[in-house]
Amino acid sequence: MKAEDLSSDWVARSLRSVWHPCTQMQHHETVPLIPVSHGRGAWLVDVQGKAYLDAISSWWVNLFGHANPRINAALKDQLDRLEHAMLAGFTHQPVVELSERLGALTGGVLGHCFYASDGASAVEIALKMSFHYWRNSGQSQKQEFVCLSGSYHGETIGALAVTDVALFRDAYGPLIQRAHVVASPDARLAQPGESAEDVARRAAAALETLLQERAGKIAAVIVEPLVQCATGMAMHDPVYLKEVRAICDRHQVHLIADEIAVGCGRTGSFFACEQAGIWPDFVCLSKGISGGYLPLSLVMTREAIYRAFYDADVTRGFLHSHSYTGNPLACRAALATLDIFAQDDVLNANRLRAHELTMALAPLATDERVRHFRRRGMIWAFDAVVDDPAQAATFSRRFFTTALQRGLLLRPIGRTVYLMPPYILNDEEITQLAQRTCAVFDEVMA
Repeated sequence: MKAEDLSSDWVARSLRSVWHPCTQMQHHETVPLIPVSHGRGAWLVDVQGKAYLDAISSWWVNLFGHANPRINAALKDQLDRLEHAMLAGFTHQPVVELSERLGALTGGVLGHCFYASDGASAVEIALKMSFHYWRNSGQSQKQEFVCLSGSYHGETIGALAVTDVALFRDAYGPLIQRAHVVASPDARLAQPGESAEDVARRAAAALETLLQERAGKIAAVIVEPLVQCATGMAMHDPVYLKEVRAICDRHQVHLIADEIAVGCGRTGSFFACEQAGIWPDFVCLSKGISGGYLPLSLVMTREAIYRAFYDADVTRGFLHSHSYTGNPLACRAALATLDIFAQDDVLNANRLRAHELTMALAPLATDERVRHFRRRGMIWAFDAVVDDPAQAATFSRRFFTTALQRGLLLRPIGRTVYLMPPYILNDEEITQLAQRTCAVFDEVMA
């Protein structure tokens, strides 16, 4: 079969049988699917042999490239040892070592790990743990949650309760117990004369006002530290996290850090919260923790919270599970990922890569058609100035399609173009990424 025919066949079969995520399927009448054959490093290759530079790490998960030989080797070794065993009543080496190593990265502050498969599930677990902790502690009235304006924490029912993106939430409104929504510390909201730190402190003050009124009813505040990704890469000053930690302490409210997208080195430190010098009560990790290989998520929490569930009474236990909790293959991929961080001094190497890519993207930073060019760690973003409503409504799809034509995987959020590449780009790939991004932007804006 010719490559063109093979491509068409896979696309047609997929459209007949696969319901694709986060997609209006009718759009694929005009925007074709890309049938992927294989991946190597920062590149995905379709069945016709065309290569695409994966500038968003395949939805923010792939840290060290596709078909990474070290992660591959670890998984092949694990596959011959143990593919899965239930974690209720059993344990195994990969889940123990991963829990120990992650806890050590927090200095032992967050020393207990509870496992799931995806980010939304981790958020659900953290919400349930907080609620159940207060009930076990004799404060069952603390049942409410607080999230930030524009926040996104997943699309299961509990996660949607603390998500403030109408596109995802509104259709399921009748099913959702709504959270309190407080001001975002998004630095783009700065008034004339205000700094990013001023915006952060103003947003923190708004949270304190709410907690002064409702702390007796509120279980936890959930925050995506440093970057609110799905709302358009809204970045904020680390002082916000420091202020929120202090506010939660004053009012006896838990702090949940959703580091699903922003952890694992993405913002410049392994945990984003490190940049504020604080630890939350719960950290949710997923996406990059397995190197982009296998579904894995987890919630890390403190000894005091763990102890509130430790009892002879079964009803005081945390009765949450799924069949693949702590899957050995996924945990082994995560251990290989942590090995690469340690052996390759990844965080320092990323600082050099980030500087080089920022310099290569400099023409966009000064382009009059761009607002708020910004970076945090290995995340870059800018907002396109599109005044025509019809053009603005189709900007993301047109940019995505044009980028694919130029061999580039970029998927804007509304008018926000962002780059979240894997941590392995070489000098040539950095140059290609910057040049292609600028070329696509010029073509779409024209």
